Amino acid sequence: MHEDAIELAKSLPKAELHMHLEGALQPELIFKFVGRNGRDLPYRSIEELRAKYEFTNLQDFINVYLVGFNSLASAEDYEDLANDYCEHAQAENITHAEVFIEAQAGSSMTGTPLEAILGGCIRAAEEWKKRGVELLLIPTFLRHLSENEALKSLDELEPYYDNIVGIGLASAEVGFPPENFRRLFDLARELGLHTVAHAGEEGPPEYVWGALDDLGVERIDHGNRAIEDPVLVSRLARDQIPLTMCPLSNLRLCVVDDLRNHPLKKFLDAGIKATVNSDDPAYFGGYLNTNFEEIIKALNLSTGDVRELVQNAHDASFEAI
Repeated sequence: MHEDAIELAKSLPKAELHMHLEGALQPELIFKFVGRNGRDLPYRSIEELRAKYEFTNLQDFINVYLVGFNSLASAEDYEDLANDYCEHAQAENITHAEVFIEAQAGSSMTGTPLEAILGGCIRAAEEWKKRGVELLLIPTFLRHLSENEALKSLDELEPYYDNIVGIGLASAEVGFPPENFRRLFDLARELGLHTVAHAGEEGPPEYVWGALDDLGVERIDHGNRAIEDPVLVSRLARDQIPLTMCPLSNLRLCVVDDLRNHPLKKFLDAGIKATVNSDDPAYFGGYLNTNFEEIIKALNLSTGDVRELVQNAHDASFEAI
């Protein structure tokens, strides 16, 4: 019944706008990097690590995510990781990807030099552009840390302003409203950078309002809970604010209890530029095509819906395709 829509989704050239590079860190790579860098890992096998990929909320996921994140230590690691993602992207007919990188966390939490993080990613991006995959980099800032720390991190990124396309706001959402980062986002815009923010995943609709009105973002990452506020839904449709939605992530983190209850189709029907993305594919059960397949089946999406979702992502990208 859904085969035509699924095959169309696989065949169309696609853009992915919500994918955390460190979230593409497969267990095999984690063990490779740990061995390369002489770091400890609290798991004895790939199977034991994979068994931990069961989450009841965002914080559960972050706790496991940090184990893999701590395996990264060098430019070679980041280049290998970016290459691995781009190989998957090319196989799935993704021609344009805007990926989040944890530059602030990498330099402050693991001690990996910023030049290693960005250098490895930039080398991979340059190579894959020749091979038909455009990889754009969006450093994210951690909302549970202070704005002053974020401003310092943005300043440290100055040598790479020409190599990044924008900034994002991520990490645990509840209790850390967007308005805490007004100065950061104002400065980013002054620097000519695009702006996005995670909002309305676990946080209330007010966080989506805050991302729009206090931070002035161009896209909302996730945005699920905006569906609870009809006025906000109208605003998103009127201003054509894209939502970078992540079905399998939402299911695995219990943002929705069943993909049949996912709001993506309701947003589409309301005239909002909803898109499909993989978020952290190594942890949530699939890359972009699997997210399309599962949400098509769950919401009975048509080939017309698929074309709209794919075109929305191209339209919402920060470089025209």
